[in-house]
Amino acid sequence: MPAAREDIRDFLRREPGAILVEVTGAAGSTPRDTDAWMLVSERAIFATIGGGQLEYMAIDQARRALRSGSAAEPMNVPLGPEIGQCCGGRVGLSFTALNPALVKDLIDRSDREMASRPHVYVFGAGHVGDALAMALSLAPLRVVLVDTREDELVACTVPRIETCLTAMPEAVVRDAPAGSSFVILTHDHALDFLITAEALRREDAAYVGMIGSKTKRTTFRNWLTREIDRPELFSNLVCPIGGTAVKDKRPAVIATLAAAEIMTAALSWVAAKAERRVAVSR
Repeated sequence: MPAAREDIRDFLRREPGAILVEVTGAAGSTPRDTDAWMLVSERAIFATIGGGQLEYMAIDQARRALRSGSAAEPMNVPLGPEIGQCCGGRVGLSFTALNPALVKDLIDRSDREMASRPHVYVFGAGHVGDALAMALSLAPLRVVLVDTREDELVACTVPRIETCLTAMPEAVVRDAPAGSSFVILTHDHALDFLITAEALRREDAAYVGMIGSKTKRTTFRNWLTREIDRPELFSNLVCPIGGTAVKDKRPAVIATLAAAEIMTAALSWVAAKAERRVAVSR
């Protein structure tokens, strides 16, 4: 199950003469915080510091430095009417030409960020599973599409996700790291129930959701009570995924609604973990 990797290595190979732009200060309301950075070459950019006029100014500053061969001066930009942005804050930017040590640092930084991303396991590579994997593929998540059917996984062409072929999807749940999200939408209701029950047993899951109707939800509650005598687990289940406000069963609609729900749960779990770590260190 190889890890999905963004193309920073490809960019650095193609554009060795680039400048690193970093947000060094963010006061008030700003598009991004001090963890934001981007690479600017003569013909391309990688990542973003927030877009808008601020980013255009940064790109222009970096490219003028590339053309002249001189160092780019830092910028301290008020985000007001004079540049056509009304955020109201102030952003500091630094500009650093790439060198071998910086390239290594950027690759290491990117790898660490990728490794720390919350895991989302999508069980079922059918129409909704594929649509959900696509909807999640652009988010800062590590998305794994799991199925027992090889043909379905082979047919999946969603970029930036992993696939996992297994005869025992419940084992994938047991082996997942803390803070993982589990979304269950297989081709078999009995398999849905098995995977969902395994996920609900994990008290460290960020999200457990199962596609379904009111009837399926009631059936699963009865199954939990009868088969494993753990009806209290049911309260942690999101079913149906994506909520009930929008009455539209098209896969793309369900996937879009569910993706926002999953993203919120995953990042909230990460934030809560960070807060607990800070509280312990005090």
